[in-house]
Parts: sequence; C-alpha cells; structure tokens
Amino acid sequence: MGNVITGEKEFFKGISQVKYEGLASDNPLAFRWYDENRVVAGKTMKDHLRFAGAYWHSFVATGNDPFGEGTINHPWDEKADPIERAKDKMDAAFEFLTKMNLPFYCFHDVDVVDFGNDVVENERRLQTMVEYAKQKQAESGVKLLWGTANLFSHRRYMNGASTNPNFHVLAHGAAQVKSALDATIALGGENYVFWGGREGYMSLLNTNMKREQEHLAKFLHASKDYARKQGFKGTFFIEPKPCEPTKHQYDYDAATVIGFLRQYDLLEDFKLNLEVNHATLAGHTFQHELQVAADAGLLGSMDANRGDVQNGWDTDQFPNNINEVTEAMLIVLENNGLQGGGINFDAKIRRNSTDPADLFYAHIGGMDTFARALVTADAILQKSDYKKIRTERYASYDTGAGKDFENGKLSLEDLRNYAVEHGEPETISGQQELLENIVNRYI
Repeated sequence: MGNVITGEKEFFKGISQVKYEGLASDNPLAFRWYDENRVVAGKTMKDHLRFAGAYWHSFVATGNDPFGEGTINHPWDEKADPIERAKDKMDAAFEFLTKMNLPFYCFHDVDVVDFGNDVVENERRLQTMVEYAKQKQAESGVKLLWGTANLFSHRRYMNGASTNPNFHVLAHGAAQVKSALDATIALGGENYVFWGGREGYMSLLNTNMKREQEHLAKFLHASKDYARKQGFKGTFFIEPKPCEPTKHQYDYDAATVIGFLRQYDLLEDFKLNLEVNHATLAGHTFQHELQVAADAGLLGSMDANRGDVQNGWDTDQFPNNINEVTEAMLIVLENNGLQGGGINFDAKIRRNSTDPADLFYAHIGGMDTFARALVTADAILQKSDYKKIRTERYASYDTGAGKDFENGKLSLEDLRNYAVEHGEPETISGQQELLENIVNRYI
C-alpha cells in the first residue's frame, strides 16, 4: 500500500485507504477478494490486473443524461479559473486513486483541464497541468496507463475528426492529438489510445467511405510517426465501438479493426483496447472480442464495465457479473495476459448514486469481481478438465488425415475420398453444459 495523497483540501473526508480484509469482512469499504500481493499463476494480482481509474467518469461526469441535468455536484469543480479548478480536480483524483490504491489512471486531454477554441491556449493549459501531474505521480507512485484526446465532444467534430470531410477540422484534431501525445510522453504514459467517437457516418448519402478511411489511416500513421520521433516506446491502442454516437463507426468491432490495421500497415504498432459494453453493442460477447484479439496477437488492454440487458445503449455500469468476467479471465490467462495495457474502469456510478462513498463502493465491487474471477479462472485451468475437454474435442486433427489437412497436405479431392471411405461421422457431444458447470463449480 502506498501513501494517501491529498491537496490543500481533503475531498473524500471520512474515507481512509481501502485495504484487503478477506472474505470474513463485512466492511463495505474494504476488499474481500483483491489482495494485491497474492500470487496467482505466477504473478501478483496487482501485476495481473493493472487496475486504472478513468478520469472522465470518476471526476468529470455529473450524472446528467439526455433527459435531465446533472445530479452530482463535485466540490472540486467550483473555482472560476480553469487552471485552479483543474488543480482541485487533480487533487481529488489522486486522493481517490491513492485511497483506492489504484496503480494507474487514464485521461482524455479535456478531462484534465477545460479546453476552449484557441489551440495555443489549450496547449498551454495542458502543459501546465502536466507539470502538476508530474508532482502528483512522484508523490503517489501512481502511473499513467494511457492518455488520449477527446475528438468527439466539441461541435467542430460533429462529422468526425480524422474522417471529417473538412480538412480544417482534421487539422484541429491533429493539433489535439499532438498535444495529448506530448502530455502522455511527458508523464511516462505506457500507452496511447485512439477511440473514434465520431469516426464514421450518419448517412452514406453524403459520405465517401473509402476516402474517409484512407484519411483515418494517414492520420494514425502521422500520429504514430510523431510519437516515435519523440521517443515514445509504448503501444498504440484502438478501441472498437460499432455505433453511438454515429450510426456506423469505422472501428466497429475487433475483427473490423484488425482488418483495418492489416490493410493500412499499422499492425506493428497498434493493438486493441476492448470495452465490454462496446462488444455487446456490436452483437458480441466480451469474451468473443477478447478471443478475436488474442488469436491475432493483438489483445492489448481492456475497459471494464457492463451494459444493461433492458437498455440498448452504452450504460457504462461497473462490472459485477462473475460468470462473464471469469470467462474473460480464462481467455486473458491463456493469452499470457494483456500486452502493454491493464484494466481501466471505464464505468460511472449511477445518476442517483450521489454520495462520495458511492464512487468507492463501485470501484471496490469491480476490483473484487476481477480478483475473484482471476482466482476462479486459474483454478479452472489448473484443477479441472476444462483444457482437457477442449483439447479432446479437436483430437481428430492431431494425427492422421486431420493432421495432414492442418499441414496443408490434402487436396479437396483427398478430403472427398476420405469422406467416401469412412462413411457418416459419429455424433460427438460438445459438452457445453458440463463446461458451464465446471465454471460455476469453481466460482
């Protein structure tokens, strides 16, 4: 456990550092599963999970929605001067991060400090806050997992940033990315994320899709080249999302992004940052998206949250589905972990959760869920027949003609002759219910 860092004012009064107390604890402000020093599958929980707090949802969001104004009044959001207000917000952020013992945080540029319409002034403001953040990181030991630029909220980006039909808008997006990259590099950020919030279209009637995607690729290459010239050694992540706010986004899902990266020669520098609720919006499970990325060697990081089965939009709720997260951790463990990233809580407390403690309860629940899922997934892999059952299901490809097929030695005629010679294949169970029971047994 590190030290709690506060500014001139303590924003979360009455809440001390959250610690591991074990399953017997009934303290709502303690971990029951997340013991950062516990070794699972050869690494500590802290090293496996690499938890990060999201600056935007935790310290910027006010609980507003399309039907009503905000319900949460942040005490760090009261000063008129944008720099002083930003410093209060950062004081609150690092107080929370250290009280939660979160080793990392993530931000958009406009989360850190309010931006206006003057590029040079925005750069000055962000650079000022970077110097302040350096002090906070040094005092606390909290690190930057990744930075990013918000290229979707400002009205100028109503038709996208790098895919905007107006070059002038694209240039403004580039200026923001340059500044956000500079900030990320200065703060020792381990990665940088691109989320194309409006990089897509509302109607094909007014869209040249081929040209827009080519512009997106050139934009990513230019950003990558600039960062490498500045000495950035980290990984760039693309975060897929199918829609919302656009009708169709070019980073629709993991498979779409991988195809895009391959087509435009970006595979060497980019991996995927996958979000649970984005996966479900695309009609997939989160496990599916993780497996697609892992199979391509591109599973970089994840944004942890969940949706609501009765709501068809991105509700960004904190994760609490132990079965879903256990199945996700099975994939992560079999992939030997995430590549460069961690688990960022891209989740927000509910509109009617208005107490300061609610932010703690939400993160404690999410961290305990992932810790429990990690322990469960490791037990399944080490103690059960889970791997054996899956291996045996594909045993026909391990020897004989099946192996010859995998090795590219059989023609279509050879396959036809095998079918004739061996007749109708036997029915072999996939044993789905047994595997589901195995997961539940170890939970």
